[in-house]
Amino acid sequence: MSRFNKLIVICGPTASGKTSAGVGLAKSLGAQVVSADSMQIYKGMDIATAKPTHLEMQNVPHHLIGYVDRDKGYSVASYLNDARAVIAQLHRENVLPIVVGGTGLYISSLVDNIIFDEQESDKSLRLSLQKQAEELGNEAMLERLRVIDPEAASTLHPNNLNRILRALEIYEQTGVTITEQKRRSKLEASPYDCLMLGIDYADRSVLYERINRRVDIMIGSGLLDEAKNAYEQNCLGDTSAQAIGLKELVPYFEGNASLDEAIEKIKMETRRYAKRQLTWFRRDKRINWVICDENTDCEKILENFRKIIAKNNFL
Repeated sequence: MSRFNKLIVICGPTASGKTSAGVGLAKSLGAQVVSADSMQIYKGMDIATAKPTHLEMQNVPHHLIGYVDRDKGYSVASYLNDARAVIAQLHRENVLPIVVGGTGLYISSLVDNIIFDEQESDKSLRLSLQKQAEELGNEAMLERLRVIDPEAASTLHPNNLNRILRALEIYEQTGVTITEQKRRSKLEASPYDCLMLGIDYADRSVLYERINRRVDIMIGSGLLDEAKNAYEQNCLGDTSAQAIGLKELVPYFEGNASLDEAIEKIKMETRRYAKRQLTWFRRDKRINWVICDENTDCEKILENFRKIIAKNNFL
């Protein structure tokens, strides 16, 4: 069967089991994985961003992982260009791409074929906005965006200052909001025949416990050394520096917090991030959810995925 425009997406919150499910499904379908993670794109930062190891990949090719320098900027438009190129190549080879990740903006923009105006950053304007953010605070900048583009503002957290400032910058430059740009870009239909699969947990505390355990494993695997190396080399850009697991350790490195306090901060911020991911994904009614409990293993998730694929006559 031709797979020239088929696309499967596996999405959900962090620590839900997307990586192992993606690998398992790819192996059974002869597919390849295309990452949709805004932090796993960076070189290094392997532990902080929970990149799949070679062992976890199980010889399944993974794309768009660890290929951007940590000090470089990287936009949604950049991701879309790279992801579309990889997917097009796989389709030419009659290979099914499985997009796996938790960055909702990457996934929805890819699936809906959104074309971003690749307006070059105005450095003087960006510096002015950054100075205003330092003086007024992130929440004030988000409120400013809320006035001009409430829809975009509703999808952003005050900590996501980069995207807040980028949205303000684009509006200042063009007079057109990001939301309006998206609306215009959707006039062109998506080239993909897409099936969206999601992983969630019936009991939120089960997901949170998975997150806590994963942070403990990351600490045991060398997260402190990885974060300290990045901190001492001062090699992170505006975007990569936002990776959870790096910025929360800075107070510890600077003697302003204990290690236990820093680790608890990582866990708390990761749980908050998972909540925001779920809020984003639950708005998309196309997602076919597999709801797990504490006893659900990868094979059970894959069994449910296969049932959904069969029910939709997708392959």
